[in-house]
Amino acid sequence: MVNQKPGLYGVKYSNRDFVQADTWGKNQFNSSFPASLTNFMASKNLDSIYIFLDKELKVKHGKITAEKLYGIKPISDDLFFSFESQYTPYQQLVIGTLPRVDLVTQSRSNGQVLRPIEVKLTAIPDNSTCYLSEENYGCEIVIRPDTIVYLACSIAENFKDNREQLIQLLGNKFDKIKDWTHGTSVWAYIPDMIFAIDKIVLSVLGKQEPILLQPIWKTSGKSPKLSNNCLDVFVWSNFAFTQLFVNVARGELSENNKITRQIRTIIWLFKMLYDFAKQG
Repeated sequence: MVNQKPGLYGVKYSNRDFVQADTWGKNQFNSSFPASLTNFMASKNLDSIYIFLDKELKVKHGKITAEKLYGIKPISDDLFFSFESQYTPYQQLVIGTLPRVDLVTQSRSNGQVLRPIEVKLTAIPDNSTCYLSEENYGCEIVIRPDTIVYLACSIAENFKDNREQLIQLLGNKFDKIKDWTHGTSVWAYIPDMIFAIDKIVLSVLGKQEPILLQPIWKTSGKSPKLSNNCLDVFVWSNFAFTQLFVNVARGELSENNKITRQIRTIIWLFKMLYDFAKQG
C-alpha cells in the first residue's frame, strides 16, 4: 500500500511514533520489537516459554500466553503500549522517585496500568559459547539496577497490607547492621539474607508473576547470519528471576569471601525489602 505507515506488528497504540527514524534505533527498537514478536507469535497460537519457580525452589519451564503477560488480550483495541514509563502503583512502595521500566501495558479506555515488563532482547550464541555445539549455546543478559528495583517492588507488593508478615520472614538479626555499604559489615549476614529471600518467595509462591520478557535472536555461530529457527520468546517470573543471581551466590559464598556482582545484588534486593518492611 502506497500510504501505509511504518510500524511493528500488533503495536497499534503506543507512545512511540514509528514514522520517526529514531524509533528504529537500538535504544527503542530493542524494547518495541520484542513486544511485536510476542504479538506475532500469539497470532499464530504460539505461547512464550515461561520460566517459573516451583515449591522446591527449582527453576522450571512452562508456557505463558501473551494475554497473561500483558494483562489483556494482545489483539484488544484497548491495549496501549507505554514504553519507558513508570508503573505508578509501585511508587507507594519506594522512597524517592520510581525509575521507569521498559514497557507498561495499559488500558486505553480508563488509563489503568496493567503490567510492568522489563525487556531484554538477547543474541544467541554469545562470544563465550559461539564455538560450541548448538545445544550448548548460551546468551549474555545484562540487568539494569532499575530492574532490581522493580523486582523488589513486585515482591514487596504482596505484603503492602501485611508488613508484619514480611518483618517476621526477614527476622530481626539484620537490625544490627550499621553500614549496609561496607562489605565487612554485611558479609556474615549474606547466608541469612539468601535464606530469608527464599522464605519470602515461598510464602507467596502462588502469586509469582511475569516480570521480564527475553526474546532471543539466534545466529549461526559467530556469523551475523540468522539461523532457520532464529526467534523465540522467553518470559521470566519475578521469583524465578531471583534465582538467576541467588543460585550463583550460593556457590560463590563457599568459594571465596569477595563481594561479587551477584552477592551485591542480593544485598541490594534484601535491603529494599528490609526498608519497605520497616517503613510501616
